[in-house]
Amino acid sequence: MKQVKTIIVFAIIFLVSAPVLAQVDTALESKAAGWVVSLQLNDNAKAEKVKTAIATHLTTVKDWHNSHSYTLVPEGINPANGNKLTELDRDIIICSTKPKSVHENLMAALRAELDSVQVETILDKYTIGKVEFTLKGYKAIVPDLTAKEEAEILKNLKQAREQAIDYKNMREISAIFEIYKTKCEQYLNNNGRSWRQLYKAYTDKIKAEKEAAKKAQQN
Repeated sequence: MKQVKTIIVFAIIFLVSAPVLAQVDTALESKAAGWVVSLQLNDNAKAEKVKTAIATHLTTVKDWHNSHSYTLVPEGINPANGNKLTELDRDIIICSTKPKSVHENLMAALRAELDSVQVETILDKYTIGKVEFTLKGYKAIVPDLTAKEEAEILKNLKQAREQAIDYKNMREISAIFEIYKTKCEQYLNNNGRSWRQLYKAYTDKIKAEKEAAKKAQQN
């Protein structure tokens, strides 16, 4: 009886942690093909390898997400702030437990077939250009951003981008970026800036511009 119980426990652990080995999703294969076409590789063999790697990765990420409910993570608190774990927190936690090989296999394939610019292009496709968009926001909020500050922020955002590709939807991807945006803001605070004051000044400016535009229309 004890041996049977042990087998059952290990079976449950396997079901929770094992990668889903499903066939490539045809819709995701089409998405991957579109991304590869944008690279204009002019090498069919190379393009096929890249498309297959991306489609396999997208499918595995989707299947893992769909087969691993957030309810597999017990309710509790976030040790970083003491707040109760949200559904999104628990979703991120369970999705982060997928095998490292899911990410590593994709990145190895991309780096073997593409140059660094092309790899970044694919990562931007996954995250709908959030690195450029977010960096542009920081430059607007901190108009005198130094080259050193920009380099640190860009490093954090690129780390966010590579980590975020292993999540299924934009809600999760945005949550990963929020982690690194917090790091960016802490960096600014630790190096003589006040993020709160900078953000307030920016929002006050936007509000004033909207009010001015509204008055101009009325006149």
